Amino acid sequence: MDIEKDFDTLYQQHSDKVYRLCLGYASGNNEIAQEWHQQTFIKIWNHRKSFQQRSSISTWIYRIAVNTCLSDLRKTKKTVPLKEVLMEDFKDIDENKDQNIQKMYACIDQLNHQNKTLILLELEEIPQETIADTVGLQHGTLRTRLSRIRKSLLKCITNGK
Repeated sequence: MDIEKDFDTLYQQHSDKVYRLCLGYASGNNEIAQEWHQQTFIKIWNHRKSFQQRSSISTWIYRIAVNTCLSDLRKTKKTVPLKEVLMEDFKDIDENKDQNIQKMYACIDQLNHQNKTLILLELEEIPQETIADTVGLQHGTLRTRLSRIRKSLLKCITNGK
């Protein structure tokens, strides 16, 4: 694949998922998520010639997105506060679902960086093989971790712990 020639197509295919991944790291803060989203695609463009096709293009893109978000969080040592309303697009959803979404993001915020990465990629329905490649885990290890993370999140959401 010629990234330079096919950049528009790549952007269209991956933009929404990258944005939602960034939104997860930004705890629902749209401004920060948009900044990281833009930085991710700038890095993809700037480093397009360094893509060596050892992994799929989507794995490479998600790795850049995760590293962009984590790097900025580490660099500024900031914690992103959870917004009261996570996504303005969800205005039509009943109150209970909105509260559950807020609880879910609050619980995700409590995870360590790697577990947060894993669950955010999983929530985006990115194939587990791609996630495993992105974070450098064996597929079996990833499945076990995701199962534990889901149980932990369920406990956190239902019990507030």
